[in-house]
Amino acid sequence: MKLQETIDCRSWAKLALVLCCLATAPALARADEPNASARDGARDFDFDIGVWHTHIRRILDPFAGGQHVIELDGVVTVSKVWDGRASLEEIEVDGPTGHWEGMNLFLYNPVAHQWSQSYSNSKVGTIGAPFVGEFRNGRGELISPDTLDNRAVLVRAVWSNIETNAHDYSESYSEDGGATWQLSFAAHLIRAAS
Repeated sequence: MKLQETIDCRSWAKLALVLCCLATAPALARADEPNASARDGARDFDFDIGVWHTHIRRILDPFAGGQHVIELDGVVTVSKVWDGRASLEEIEVDGPTGHWEGMNLFLYNPVAHQWSQSYSNSKVGTIGAPFVGEFRNGRGELISPDTLDNRAVLVRAVWSNIETNAHDYSESYSEDGGATWQLSFAAHLIRAAS
C-alpha cells in the first residue's frame, strides 16, 4: 500500500509541475522564437551576485503550528554564469544540527521569459524538480511541486525587499494547490564587505 501511495504522490507531483509551468508560462512560442511582447528578465538575478552573510529561520512543522524552529548562520556565494543569464549559488551554514551545504543553479529561459531554480545539498547529492517563475514589480516568485510527510505539496520561493546590500528569501508550502501558504524557511541576507 505504501508503494502505491508513493507512486500516486510522485504522479501528482509531476502533474503539478506541468500544470504550474503551463499556468505561469506566457502563450506558447516556437522554441527558436522568443516572445517579443514579454518582459526580458535576463538580468533579474543581478542583485544576487556576490557574497552574503545569511541568517536562516527554518520551520520544521509548517502545517502543525510552526512550533519547531531551528536557526542557522552562514555565507552564500553567488557567481554569474553566461553573462548573468544563469548563476550558481553556494550555501554554507551552521546551526544546532551541524554544518549544512547546498547549492542552487538558476537558469533564464529567453523563450518563456522565466527563471528556473534547481537545488541540491551535499548530503543528498541529487537535484529535485526545479522551481519555475519570474520577477514582477521587484519581487521574484518561483513555484515547484514536492512532497512533505508523503503528501503532495507546492513550494513557493520568494525574493523580496531587494536592496543593494540586503534582501530576503523565503519558502512556503501549500497543500491546497496554492490557495493558502505556510512559511517554512526565511533567510535575511546582508552583503559581505568587499
